[in-house]
Amino acid sequence: MGLQTNAQKVKIDGVAVVIGKNIVLDSDIAKFKQEVELRSEGKVKISDCEMLDELMQQKLMAHHAVVDSVIVSDAEVSSRVDRSIQFFTQQYGSIEKVIKAYGFNDLDDLKKELTSVQTENVLIEKEQQNITEKVDVTPEEVRVYFNGLKEKGELPQFPAEIELAQIVIKAIPTKEENERIIAKLNSIKKEIEEGSSFKMKAIINSDDPGVTNNGGQYTVTKESSFIKEFKEMAFTLDVGQVSKPFKSDFGYHIMQLHAIKGNTRIASHILMQPEVPDEKLNEIKEKAEKIILEIREGKITFAEAVKKYSNDETTKNNGGLIVNPSTGESKFDLTRMDPAFYARVSDLKKGEMTEPFYDEERSGDKMFKFIIMKNRTDTHIADIIEDYVKIQQLALQKKKEETITKWSKDKIKDTYIKIGAVYNKCTFSKNWKKEVNK
Repeated sequence: MGLQTNAQKVKIDGVAVVIGKNIVLDSDIAKFKQEVELRSEGKVKISDCEMLDELMQQKLMAHHAVVDSVIVSDAEVSSRVDRSIQFFTQQYGSIEKVIKAYGFNDLDDLKKELTSVQTENVLIEKEQQNITEKVDVTPEEVRVYFNGLKEKGELPQFPAEIELAQIVIKAIPTKEENERIIAKLNSIKKEIEEGSSFKMKAIINSDDPGVTNNGGQYTVTKESSFIKEFKEMAFTLDVGQVSKPFKSDFGYHIMQLHAIKGNTRIASHILMQPEVPDEKLNEIKEKAEKIILEIREGKITFAEAVKKYSNDETTKNNGGLIVNPSTGESKFDLTRMDPAFYARVSDLKKGEMTEPFYDEERSGDKMFKFIIMKNRTDTHIADIIEDYVKIQQLALQKKKEETITKWSKDKIKDTYIKIGAVYNKCTFSKNWKKEVNK
């Protein structure tokens, strides 16, 4: 579903199908088709009929989610709307450009349409979960599934996977440097309260990389994915008030509240990050080199060194194990890694470590770190013992898809469906036309 409102769209394009109380427009088909081709970088071409088949399945789910009284909370939808707005803002550079690109009047208009889109998405996901929640596979079903693929010569090839652990030594700013930053922010606060432009002060002083696009200004709700301290300050200030300097993982901020619109706050901030001198960086690099030497000489294990030396809170308590943000698991597919990261670890054998290297986080934290190859599996054809969990997941996914197909077949019979004349010639994977002999 696109970002134009349904009322606007019905006026300018035709209704392709009606499923229960849901409609699919010609423009929906064109947009989804374009998205599929873009995501596959042009490798997948899909016809209008195939795309409509997929869209009708989604609308069938959405319709019956409402029939089955699936509950969608405001918080679930709001958090998705906020993520969508952040994504579009990153793509276009500013929220004003997003609003203009999609032809909306203002942010409220855009939010209204995104709320409609995301409400439908949550309905579909929850209905799918309801349909498949009791589906499971037995070890025998996994074995039959694997043997079936083997007989047809269709066993998947699993890519090389690796497990990595790290030790992170951060450069901690001095007390004097933190105090210098706080004094500077207090000075800027005083100048703003005496009439200086917050936006200009932000552009000149802020370490927030988005400041050139938005002058430090953000739209904040309680469901926004901003850091806790940022949200709390936005909901504490009065309109026009400039905060005292406050600390977050990103550094030190001051904030001014511009407007209150219901549950939304419009606020600007200036972020300043403490500086770390080169001598300090050289010092922590030497420390990392000494730790590597201790591990190589057998004086301490990697896991013991993590507990003793690492400053990284996310990995310190699990032996330094790095979690793949895309999957939530510790394994990384070598073919889908960041190129710079890939170059650093791809040649490591199991048990080998990198040399210490410099890194800097979005928060401004500067550090040296080194990585050990905990485990690695080379590219291989699926094996029932070595890859049992993966094969089990594939078998379960197939069974869930079959369950949804059977559910759809039953629901199509008693759901109002009207297909536009243009699409009646299509051959569909499901009996959307309700033909008697199918």
